[in-house]
Amino acid sequence: MLFVIIVFVCMLVIGVPIALVIGMAGATHILVLGDMNYFNVMVQRLISGINNSSIVCIPFFILAGNLMNYGGITTRLYRLIRELVGWIRGGLAYATILVAMILSAILGSSNAVAAILGASIFPEMVKDGYDGDFSACLIASGGTLGPIIPPGIGMVMMGTLCGVSVGKLFIAGIVPGIIIGVGYMITAGVFTYKRGYTKAFDRFDFGRFIKAFIVALPALIVPFIIVGGVIFGVFTPAEAGAVSVAAALVTGVIYRELKWSHLPKIMIDTAIASAAILLIIAFGNVMGWTLVMDNIPEALAVFMSGLTTNKTVIMLTMVMAMLVIGCFIEGFSSYLIFAPVFAAVAEAVGIDLVHFSMIFIVMINIGVITPPVGMVLFVSSNVTGVRLSDMAKTIWPFVAAAVVSVLLLTCFPQLVTFLPDLIWQT
Repeated sequence: MLFVIIVFVCMLVIGVPIALVIGMAGATHILVLGDMNYFNVMVQRLISGINNSSIVCIPFFILAGNLMNYGGITTRLYRLIRELVGWIRGGLAYATILVAMILSAILGSSNAVAAILGASIFPEMVKDGYDGDFSACLIASGGTLGPIIPPGIGMVMMGTLCGVSVGKLFIAGIVPGIIIGVGYMITAGVFTYKRGYTKAFDRFDFGRFIKAFIVALPALIVPFIIVGGVIFGVFTPAEAGAVSVAAALVTGVIYRELKWSHLPKIMIDTAIASAAILLIIAFGNVMGWTLVMDNIPEALAVFMSGLTTNKTVIMLTMVMAMLVIGCFIEGFSSYLIFAPVFAAVAEAVGIDLVHFSMIFIVMINIGVITPPVGMVLFVSSNVTGVRLSDMAKTIWPFVAAAVVSVLLLTCFPQLVTFLPDLIWQT
């Protein structure tokens, strides 16, 4: 197994595409196992990895996000939240996180949320006197909420990989998303105090707020339609993806910003992003299968349960491991390689899989803003033009706020599980 790890790390360091890194690591693991007949099954595992109806919603959500990006939704949401909190000192910083939370409930992708915020809100913040490094880090942090606040692509991945109800994960993500968002706003408040950021305007204007609310209402309804439909059994998570595309089209038409000329680029971007994700999932299924054949999950479960039987201690141990993993390995790869392994450990010691899955999702998404392989940091840096070295210095208070939130969620599982339990018992 050590040789497999060395191959994986070396290919990652020299810049081999992550899908091929995972696939080659899986093939190397088969060689180490010594049974060449496993290669006959490899192609079947590639196909079975993406032959799952739940995965259909991933390209749908990506398409919906691209449609909304061109449909003028972000601008309307920002105007609404700005009217709501712009009269408070540092209000635009709080508005950015609130908009990120709403976009997360629509897009479900950390990269998409960060890219849209960076393109539309960053110039407004800089114009109003906010420092570039703070604004870019705030936007990157807001991006982490994308897969946490339902519906998220990560929830679909965890449901598929760990056999957990995607509908339950959608509901379980509501409270963690709010808690982490509040943590980011508290951190923004500390920066506001230390750096002397001011108000956008002097007082709250109810008339302007109502006008902005009416304009933003079509965008605000979309997440309620998607999540509510899954909760009440109107449609499955896969069908929710199709509904989100329809809602994005209707919203774009209402705002009159989505043009026919945009559609070719939207479709091409969606196809490329979807293909990349599905290829990673396919190769990741091979890697996950070889780990199972080598009894790695069972061995890890026996090792950790031998150290302690305390569920909280085991969860905290896995949290620290996930944080380190997130710092070095891209998000989708982390799901595919480590989620089944850690889920086996959690199940062996009696940890609720809904609770475990949400903690895993949160920790992996904290990793996307931690150097050296924080993908959302790269996205935010590219979109905003702020140097990555400047962001790397400023991002840590936001990382600390997210980690503290996770420790709270880990020690008090009911914060994650009470809503799913309440809804599924009624």
